[in-house]
Amino acid sequence: MLLLTKTQRQELAHFLLEYSETTDACSLYQHFSRYAWQDSNLLTEIQEGDLYLCLEQRLVTVREQEICLTVKEFDILFLLASNPKRVFTYELIMDLVWKEDYTYYSRKAINNHIYNLRKKLKIDPGDPDYIKSVTGIGYKFSLP
Repeated sequence: MLLLTKTQRQELAHFLLEYSETTDACSLYQHFSRYAWQDSNLLTEIQEGDLYLCLEQRLVTVREQEICLTVKEFDILFLLASNPKRVFTYELIMDLVWKEDYTYYSRKAINNHIYNLRKKLKIDPGDPDYIKSVTGIGYKFSLP
């Protein structure tokens, strides 16, 4: 998964809008069709032990049991799992998942989503904790 900075996202959006104004939709589709996300047979999947995630299907399973997540819970989990062991600050999670300025929300909102996510992923008390807290900083995905 490729993570872009706010500036890079803006530049990409500007390029796409500018490119689409100068060409027809068919040309734009052909230009981007060579990328993997256009091939329906290729999926962005993460498998860590009993945990399975599929970005395109927005599917999460633990021991082959489907886990129902909210949109934000899935986005947080996929962000963390696609960057294992990388610590994400509260501010960075807010920017990448909510795409909002951190000042409008509190750490409590992120903490609540993480709490619910951990609860849903732990089907059995022996299941590993996939999301670790980094005190005062944020969270990271921890491989079992």
